[in-house]
Amino acid sequence: MITVILVIHLIVTIALVGVILLQRSEGGALGIGSSSSGSLFTARGAGNALTRATAILATVFFITSITLTILSVRAEKPGSVFDAANGTGGAAQTQQAPAPAPAKPAAPKGPQVPVKP
Repeated sequence: MITVILVIHLIVTIALVGVILLQRSEGGALGIGSSSSGSLFTARGAGNALTRATAILATVFFITSITLTILSVRAEKPGSVFDAANGTGGAAQTQQAPAPAPAKPAAPKGPQVPVKP
């Protein structure tokens, strides 16, 4: 389910970028879509269609973003990224008994005097 929505999200994102780049800028210097007499739409009709397409694609983009967030939170398993890297997959670890404390070394019996060989 997440994969399907993610693919839709990516397609919508690419389409949204394309539609935004086709729009005529206010300054007119950066706009790719210029008005010409042989165009499919009139200048006003193309502007309305691109504006409407941008609004629809932006709405679908936000819906897929929110849906992906909700699905990823529900599918989240407790655990750490490091657990997943170690191959445990975030599964609950069985508790091991703590290791016994090391034996205390014997205390020296008294001051040691170095012996010359």
